[in-house]
Amino acid sequence: MIRIGLIGSGNISATHARAIAGLADSHLVAVYGRTLGRAQAIAAASGARAFDSLDRFFDTPLDMVAIGTPSGLHGEHGAAAAGRGLHVLVEKPMEITAARADALTDAARRAGVTLGVVFQDRMKPDIRALKARLDAGELGSLRVVRGDVPWWRPPEYYGDSTWRGTWALDGGGALMNQGIHTVDLLLWLCGPVTRVYGRTTTACHDIEVEDTAVALLEFASGALGTLTATTCAYPGRPRRIEIVGSKGTAVLEGDLLSGQVGQVRQVGQDARQASPVVSDVSAHQAVFEDFIRACATGTPPNCGGDEGRRSVQLIEAIYQSSRLARPVDVIQRT
Repeated sequence: MIRIGLIGSGNISATHARAIAGLADSHLVAVYGRTLGRAQAIAAASGARAFDSLDRFFDTPLDMVAIGTPSGLHGEHGAAAAGRGLHVLVEKPMEITAARADALTDAARRAGVTLGVVFQDRMKPDIRALKARLDAGELGSLRVVRGDVPWWRPPEYYGDSTWRGTWALDGGGALMNQGIHTVDLLLWLCGPVTRVYGRTTTACHDIEVEDTAVALLEFASGALGTLTATTCAYPGRPRRIEIVGSKGTAVLEGDLLSGQVGQVRQVGQDARQASPVVSDVSAHQAVFEDFIRACATGTPPNCGGDEGRRSVQLIEAIYQSSRLARPVDVIQRT
């Protein structure tokens, strides 16, 4: 029986708890939250213990932790868990800068534990099918890539939070928090980006960070791409990715390949367009299953630390490009 602890007691940790409930041979045994009542609310369904002290949480016998605290605390909490010999599965973004992501990866390597990053979209059937088609060369040479995240967050999404919309703990806005799923998919599906030209603005929310971003992407393959992400697109529409190759074109709307499974233009195919609450935890459950398998076999998880940092690095480059008002090279890690 794999003993799992949750570090965090917000919406995403509640999602993790629901995903864990569907796992075989794994059990949620401890939940840490800064507010004890919120930790208790998540722990109650599984009979787990709740803590508002991280030291007492770590005194509980555990095999792994899943981290769902504010993004700017991921590295600190992940390194603390790794230092206690626990495997670490961390929510996206794995940290708010590439340097801090590297520090977490190094801490896990020194401790000899497995580090994984939650990018659940990689586990969804149509997205995996598209990945297989691209890897098999069915679309030919990539020519044009488009990623569009036209989501909506009401003012209270930021106003009711002490950390969302801040540089210190959110690390960014529409790109680092919401758009990062699509950034990860563009990199996973289409390969590395070598150069970006980005512009960001805060258009409709009273926050420190951007709520709207647009970027031109130059891929190592020679393909050109565009990326847009906003939380100002009331009432919100599903994320859309279009990949144009020399042999054909593929379109993902929401989580579905256009024309392959159902009618993809139904409103609500992607609940994140208007709400951070996850209704279907099957993809998160698949992330946990993959990660536990990686821990048991010593093989890499679907998204490890080196993979997880790539989206953070690219978003950092877009932010830098916007500040400098010029293109920025994305230096590939060797």
